Amino acid sequence: MTATPTRILPLLVLSQFAATSVWFAGNAIYPDLQQHLALGFDITPKLTIAVQLGFISGTLLYAIYMIPDRFSPAKVFLVSSSLAAVFNIALVFSPPFWLMFASRFSVGLFLAGVYPVGMKIASDWYPKYLGHALGFLVGALVIGTSFPHLIKTFSLGLPWQVVLIVTSILAIASGLIVQYGIGDGPNRKKGKEFSFRVFLQMFKNKMFNRASLGYFGHMWELYTFWAFVPLLLTYFNESANVYLNVSLWSFLAIAAGGLGSVIGGIYSRRMGSCRVAFVSLSFSSLCAMLSVFFFSLPVAIFLFLLLLWGFFVVMDSPQFSSVIADYAPKEFLGSALTIVNSIGFGLTIISLEVTDRLAFLEEHRFWVLAIGPLLALIPTGKIAFRKNFPAL
Repeated sequence: MTATPTRILPLLVLSQFAATSVWFAGNAIYPDLQQHLALGFDITPKLTIAVQLGFISGTLLYAIYMIPDRFSPAKVFLVSSSLAAVFNIALVFSPPFWLMFASRFSVGLFLAGVYPVGMKIASDWYPKYLGHALGFLVGALVIGTSFPHLIKTFSLGLPWQVVLIVTSILAIASGLIVQYGIGDGPNRKKGKEFSFRVFLQMFKNKMFNRASLGYFGHMWELYTFWAFVPLLLTYFNESANVYLNVSLWSFLAIAAGGLGSVIGGIYSRRMGSCRVAFVSLSFSSLCAMLSVFFFSLPVAIFLFLLLLWGFFVVMDSPQFSSVIADYAPKEFLGSALTIVNSIGFGLTIISLEVTDRLAFLEEHRFWVLAIGPLLALIPTGKIAFRKNFPAL
């Protein structure tokens, strides 16, 4: 077998970072946009949900039509990232709320051709030690997700539209990198026509099913945590009567997960993917439960726990994807990753809505995020600690 060129993983990491920067670009500028339009309600939860709804719809469409398996994944990535960029920049024109919702929905819709398709490309280039490669790939996604907060921190009074323009340019550049710098992997298998029977068979596979259930529990926590990090920091500023730069610490808390993903990927070669996921779920659920005490802590301890939560909250994501990829039929791999993503992101909608509706509890509502990872420990442990466990 020909060795994988050394440029592939760095370029995949760069492209995933650049493309996913549009995912939470809105969250970094929603307060400015809300003030600019003089809206009398908080638009952050609703527009965050719009992106998630778009991603769910997109993953269902991409899976049903077998787009990542029937067509060149590199071309799918290019077209999808470019369209996501177009709809991301639409907020520059300060549209009415329903058009903002439609714009963010469309960003999510086309991100379905970026995140899971990027994993599909990685699996076609790195069939061995996929958890290691995906650790770097998801790490890039996490940094891309947090990047808009960093842009806002250092924009030095520039208009909020700069965040949207920069992230849209990055998304288009990412597609060009994948198409012309990476291409389709040598282990790619072209898929067949869509069949509901195949999807049903996937979930009858005990190991595929357990890995998927673990991933679903992880997703209950992840995106809701990311969406509410700025609010966590705002609550702490108010309760402790201090000033923490919300944009900067939001970036650091989310970006900590990038480091967690990379370290988890490295350790997966020694421990196995599911054992890394089990450790990650344990620590992130503990942080969620401790969140009820966050706002009475000294500043240094609060920030340490917030960064620790950000570090572990996403470490398990690439490892679950690795195990799912291992047990999925190879000719339907892209669609398997996409459909599992779709279900997982469906749960994020419920989690976001539940957390939003617990607003009457104010800063004491975030313990609810522990429910998902605690439940996910059961199926994950059944894979991780079975006899003769392979390092998946």
